[in-house]
Amino acid sequence: MKETKKCIIVDDEPAAHYVLANYIKQNPQLELVFQGYNGVEAMDYLRENKVDLMFLDINMPEISGMELLKIIPTHPKTILTTAYSEFALESYDYGVIDYLLKPIYFPRFLKAIDRFFATENVKTREEEIVNSVSVKVDGYFMDIELDQLLFAQSFGNYVKLHTSKRTYLASITTTELEKCLPEKNFMRIHKSYIVALDKVDESEKDFVVIKNEKLPVGITYRRELTDRLKNKDNI
Repeated sequence: MKETKKCIIVDDEPAAHYVLANYIKQNPQLELVFQGYNGVEAMDYLRENKVDLMFLDINMPEISGMELLKIIPTHPKTILTTAYSEFALESYDYGVIDYLLKPIYFPRFLKAIDRFFATENVKTREEEIVNSVSVKVDGYFMDIELDQLLFAQSFGNYVKLHTSKRTYLASITTTELEKCLPEKNFMRIHKSYIVALDKVDESEKDFVVIKNEKLPVGITYRRELTDRLKNKDNI
């Protein structure tokens, strides 16, 4: 059986929760894990939990659905639910995969779910080629593509992830991160550093260079690093 997709409902109307929860219950591929009645509740939940799909109302007090999408840097796949259609065009700028007008009928709900799973299938095929690691950055989960990761640097209970695009400060320890990375491509070279072996530009006895950054090599890692860099072309 395929893994169920975790979804949440964010809507200030109890009646909308009742309808959507009932529809979700009828789809065995979906699991309802949270129901929030405003944007603040949703933000708090998303900071601590990874979600696959969010049913989000637009018109809510304090923080609207559109404002929530703007605030959250990395949000789940989202299906908007609303009685108004004027935000339909703008919503697709935030990766919204469908737009359900209330009252929501079951056949239209199923069409939106089919669209969601179609995007998931595309994502699965892409991940077979480009792997990623999921980490918490600024309180939210996000995926870091491994082929973009140059090296990781310990920073207390955090890790600085240096990628070819930018640097992220992730809420994870170096030891925890090391367990998430494929051994074939990554190696710890120091108690505070993990490097992508295929990104090493230069190697000396006490250091390696990646994109003009000189990184120390610990004594206990030198021999293994030398051996693995000799086979770098096979990585």
